[in-house]
Amino acid sequence: MSRLRLELFVVDVAASVAFYRDMLGFVVEREDPDYVPMRLGDARIAIGAQSGLPPGHHFGPEALGRQKGVGVEIVIEVDDIQESHQRAVESDYPLSKSLTRQPWGLTDFRVVDPDGYYVRVTSTT
Repeated sequence: MSRLRLELFVVDVAASVAFYRDMLGFVVEREDPDYVPMRLGDARIAIGAQSGLPPGHHFGPEALGRQKGVGVEIVIEVDDIQESHQRAVESDYPLSKSLTRQPWGLTDFRVVDPDGYYVRVTSTT
């Protein structure tokens, strides 16, 4: 079996954890000030403190001025897009694109997380 776990290195761990938990419904698996693994069904992400990385690391402190996630779209498939959208709206975090039925048949909404990562939440059918 193979699994994909996404690790996001961020400036403010607490803000990113709150975003993925409150807006998107991820569950915190373990609390740590510098690294917080989370899950939503089979999806796994981990939020890590950028400041805790060693000097010279690709995502380390010297990367603070660079734009994150260029060319990357984080796609989260959910069973109930209406419920996920409602949770997002109630979180009062601004959406980049509201709930839209796409030409390819799926329904999604889009948001940019606190560190600039582009996230699309989409239906599975």
